[in-house]
Amino acid sequence: MIFVAAAPEVPALPRSQSGGSPQHLLLTLLGDYWYGQPAPLPSAALVALLGEFGITEISARATLSRLSRRGLLTLSRVGRNTYYALSGRAARVLEDGLRHIVAFGATEQPWSGSWTVAVFSVPEEQRDLRHALRTRLSWLGFASLFDGVWVCPHERVAEITGVLSELGIDSATVLRAEVAEGSPLGGDPLTAWDLDALRARYDALIDEYSPVRTRLAEGSIGTAEALVVRTALMDAWNRFPGLDPGLPSVLLPQPWPRARARELFTELYDALALLAEQRVKQVIGRYDRDVAALVRGHGSDYAG
Repeated sequence: MIFVAAAPEVPALPRSQSGGSPQHLLLTLLGDYWYGQPAPLPSAALVALLGEFGITEISARATLSRLSRRGLLTLSRVGRNTYYALSGRAARVLEDGLRHIVAFGATEQPWSGSWTVAVFSVPEEQRDLRHALRTRLSWLGFASLFDGVWVCPHERVAEITGVLSELGIDSATVLRAEVAEGSPLGGDPLTAWDLDALRARYDALIDEYSPVRTRLAEGSIGTAEALVVRTALMDAWNRFPGLDPGLPSVLLPQPWPRARARELFTELYDALALLAEQRVKQVIGRYDRDVAALVRGHGSDYAG
């Protein structure tokens, strides 16, 4: 499911949780089937869409209310009917996040051997600021090497300098550096990532979704299942950009499963798109056929 670490002036999207929260789920669905569409959707249709994932009506309506209060959805009424649309800013953030997620792992640039290092000091009592900074750092591909020292294998000087400026953090510095020969193993920037756990996550995705490839080829997946499976797949893949900044292959033990996992993700995400889109149209069409006709899915070649 789509999670974007937004700048302060942009409404923050719900954080990804294990299994996904209803708010997170709804935003994922809107990003997958309603991107770029300003038209409002009937609230009853959105409630029914969440119902496809086992979300109760009470929980679904509470989700709509919370997203509206947070400025992520805009509410309108026509007679007794209530409608919701993505706010303009939320739509832009979702599109940026979607572009980032589907592009993850597609290409790899040659590694220069240099790391971007962000060193900062934020008082413990400023917890909201510390959380905001760490969230933004993770989104940019950084990981914590030591307390207050975050590293990224890519050139991110402009991006992280901008983040520090936006958040008003002046007790910080940003460096481009190489690891000195003979440096202690504990100082290797690569140790900021748990490679064993990361490999296990890639392997788990491959193990879980390889049978889906087989069943899809057999024609045994219907529209309702396609919607649920495709959304779960997006949720699983969405987590990787925050765990793996596209670590250079030259640093990784081989064979590394990222390429296989991406191949499976893109194959299934694209192959399930039409079936899932049909299900979304079926659900929304119960409440408004004209609105349902506007539903559009997209594939992994999404470009915004």
